[in-house]
Amino acid sequence: MRAPQKPRHSWPLLRQVEGPDKLGFASAAASSKTAGWRARIEGAEVVKSVCPFCAVGCGQNLYVKNGELIQVEGDPDSPISRGRLCPKGSATRTMVQSPLREYKVKYRRPFGTRWEELSLGDAMEMIADRVLRTRRETWEQTDEEGKTLNRCYGIASLGGATLDNEENYLMKKLYTALGIVQVENQARI
Repeated sequence: MRAPQKPRHSWPLLRQVEGPDKLGFASAAASSKTAGWRARIEGAEVVKSVCPFCAVGCGQNLYVKNGELIQVEGDPDSPISRGRLCPKGSATRTMVQSPLREYKVKYRRPFGTRWEELSLGDAMEMIADRVLRTRRETWEQTDEEGKTLNRCYGIASLGGATLDNEENYLMKKLYTALGIVQVENQARI
């Protein structure tokens, strides 16, 4: 086997024109600076996932190194997306690791000028109280002719496309039990 020849020129363009790497994908594009570079995903574990942003369900390859998500790419094995991701799917890593991501419940009172932090328990109690009060105040037992309605028009739901079938099923069961009839999902619109 013959030893690789040292390039005659240091300029990549001349190495590309005179050398065997006419397309500039290998030795013509290499330099002493880039010789030590390694791919960011080298040595990372690949975790298969599904994009959380809409109901399409594009496949994702999540690259995890030292317990940290370092890269998100489309899964070429996915029969749905065949390795492609939309801009939102490509930004999944940012959604998870953004310094702007909120980790606490924020609440701004009516006519308030600033956000305040609430505990999750307090926020859940506040939501439950408002749901029950609104249901009680807007409940329709019967219509003008005395026909049974058993419904609540004071509450509506517009679900998000990131919810899976099981979550949507449970939400619909809850809304039906509360008498809520205005239930829609953004994924269907």
